Amino acid sequence: MSKKSISCDHFQSSFQSPLGLIYIVASPRGLVSLNWTKQSGIQFLESNQANKYYNALKFIFTKTTSEIEAYFKCKKVEFSIPLDLKGTQFQITVWNQLSKIQFGKTYSYKDIAIKIKKPKAFRAVGNAIGKNPICIIIPCHRVISSNGNLGGFSAGLDKKKYLLKIEKLGVI
Repeated sequence: MSKKSISCDHFQSSFQSPLGLIYIVASPRGLVSLNWTKQSGIQFLESNQANKYYNALKFIFTKTTSEIEAYFKCKKVEFSIPLDLKGTQFQITVWNQLSKIQFGKTYSYKDIAIKIKKPKAFRAVGNAIGKNPICIIIPCHRVISSNGNLGGFSAGLDKKKYLLKIEKLGVI
């Protein structure tokens, strides 16, 4: 799958989290983006909007907000939101592998490279992780450097530390 731009059937919503405003971008097919950065050129879904996708989009926004709020209360959440991933085949492979990292666990970039059967591609894995459009649900915050350092996080290391702390508190 090649990289695609976000089209006009995508809408944005937002909600307040303990780490600031989180923006949700959805298409009728699923969640496209979940991040602390507002996507330019995407319209906000209005409740009075007579859009043929309104019910599907409202479902995705409501479910995403509900599951992320539960996550921020240190609950182990099995995310069930349909995703509409846009990226290269390699990026999607990496993001799918990230989704398999269990709540409260961490992997290194090298671990992910090995899991996707490209053991020398840990830098490419890092680049793909940095382009993850769906924070928390595709848990890029659970990936750290092989030496135990936190590594990077597109939303900021303060947010990564907070998310890892939530998971440490919520581990059963």
